[in-house]
Amino acid sequence: MGNSTNKKILVVEDEPEIAQLVTHYLEKEGFRTATALNGFEAIKRVKEDKPDLLVLDLMLPELDGLEVCKRLRSTLDTAMLPIIMLTAKAEESDTIVGLELGADDYVTKPFSPKTLVARIKSLFRRVERASDQKPTSGTYGPLAIDLTRHEVRVHGAEVLLTAKEFGLLEHLLRHPGRVLTREVLLNEVWGYDYYGTTRTVDVHIRRLKVKVPLLNEAIVSVKTLGYKLLDHPPTP
Repeated sequence: MGNSTNKKILVVEDEPEIAQLVTHYLEKEGFRTATALNGFEAIKRVKEDKPDLLVLDLMLPELDGLEVCKRLRSTLDTAMLPIIMLTAKAEESDTIVGLELGADDYVTKPFSPKTLVARIKSLFRRVERASDQKPTSGTYGPLAIDLTRHEVRVHGAEVLLTAKEFGLLEHLLRHPGRVLTREVLLNEVWGYDYYGTTRTVDVHIRRLKVKVPLLNEAIVSVKTLGYKLLDHPPTP
């Protein structure tokens, strides 16, 4: 069981048999579980129970999984909550949208509970690794960032960034592949006491792209939500 103990997982699934099967396997592995049968209940339970991870069915009554994902990702408290989507094979295009909106992984039905448990453990390991490692430098293709010196270089040449542009770039580099909403970026880079509009983020992203052209295609705008840095820099 190891470190799975005490981690709480909310299973959002409208088919009681599947929900029961999943919670049974998770509890056998030492996880604590809670369940929700529809999207509205899911959002309510997330706020009340504060789970460590969400197993979210795509096809839900009233409020579907995509909408639940979108709402959770655009709220500061739940923006980084790990989410695994359950999808049917026929929902391929919705699955892609789900990943765009910030789901971390997906498992297609029919699935074996063991596979789901393995994916959950792997996602927890990934999240823990990311929070343990706060590197002071990093690279992204030909771009190198040094946090202690506050320096950014592309192909060895220094690029002068303002403090906010640097903070924005650092935050994107720390979370590649993850949708970061404008609200989250404002709070992380400008601080909780900032009362400007979210358009500030767009302006700074534009400036960042002008100063570092390789970010033109690497930073992707995600429908109405915010931005995502591609996992790997696009090849020139």
